[in-house]
Amino acid sequence: MNTEELKEWIIENSELTFARSGGPGGQHVNNTDTKAVLKIPVDRLPVSEPDRERISFILSNRINSNGELVIHSSDTRSQSQNRDSAVERGCILILAALKRKRKRRPTKPSRNSKERRINSKKIRAGIKKMREKPPVE
Repeated sequence: MNTEELKEWIIENSELTFARSGGPGGQHVNNTDTKAVLKIPVDRLPVSEPDRERISFILSNRINSNGELVIHSSDTRSQSQNRDSAVERGCILILAALKRKRKRRPTKPSRNSKERRINSKKIRAGIKKMREKPPVE
């Protein structure tokens, strides 16, 4: 699923409400509903069942008791920009949850890197050896 298709699906199938934003902004903030609250139903996402379970598991701290992914956006003073930001953030979160991490392949240090390490240890040991008191004859 690409980004544009997911954005269109989110716009059509999610619930969008507006609330009063907190933070700075003076009297304007107290009178206008600019904060966007987007609720995306996870159980109806157009992905396979295992992917839906994966999204539910990874984004579990953002999913409410009704099975909706809740996203708040109050970055700007504009209601439309906050709406667009919430849709964009929802799309990014869902696609990031679907992305599989590549398994780490263990590697060994090369012979040259081992030699460099040993040489640097010998140089350091030589510097410390020079700090000793000279032997009494």
